Amino acid sequence: MIDWDEVDTVFLDMDGTLLDLRFDNHFWLEHVPLRFGQRHGISTGQARAQLFPKMTQLRGQLDWYCTTFWSKELDLPIIELKREVSHLIKARAHVESFLKYLRGLDKRIVLFTNAHEDTLALKMEKTGLEAQFDKTITSHSLGHAKEVQAAWSVLDRVYDFDPDRALFIDDSFSVLDSARAHGIARLFGIKMPDSGGDPLSHPHYTLLDSFEQIMPRRNTS
Repeated sequence: MIDWDEVDTVFLDMDGTLLDLRFDNHFWLEHVPLRFGQRHGISTGQARAQLFPKMTQLRGQLDWYCTTFWSKELDLPIIELKREVSHLIKARAHVESFLKYLRGLDKRIVLFTNAHEDTLALKMEKTGLEAQFDKTITSHSLGHAKEVQAAWSVLDRVYDFDPDRALFIDDSFSVLDSARAHGIARLFGIKMPDSGGDPLSHPHYTLLDSFEQIMPRRNTS
């Protein structure tokens, strides 16, 4: 599927791409409403009714990914709450072998994530993947979420890469759309970002079941 001789830089999303989205979905859909309800003396269902419209309104914007914003907005210690369920933070299948494969090809491996820096630190602490990347870039450091074209314009200024020789993998279709508009040549999505969710489909993007799909098959003869 890929001529790796034509690729210099591999940009990889974190949540739902390298890591199972089960943690994030459980945290925002279950754990935050539970703790918010306990704090305000309301049921988890009532908490969801209050929280979800605000979350939906901000989805895809930088504040949606900002733990500092949500800590103030909800009067909850968001990063501490994440630690309460951090046992759910797990790498998806074949992630480590894929990163080692890219390293063996001498590709530049860039983690490009919307996650806030403290969330990134927690997830790298839990997975031990940080050493596998040549560069880690957060949307907060760029001032824009990856869904926004301005993020890619800033990325061009702070990181030297050729979009024609780049590959980008992300589980968000809106982020892939933004990357495509910026001219990133090779784009892949993820078929099942949340291991407990349903498989996704898309009319234009190839969605990966596994990173093994874009690595050469082993010779078993």
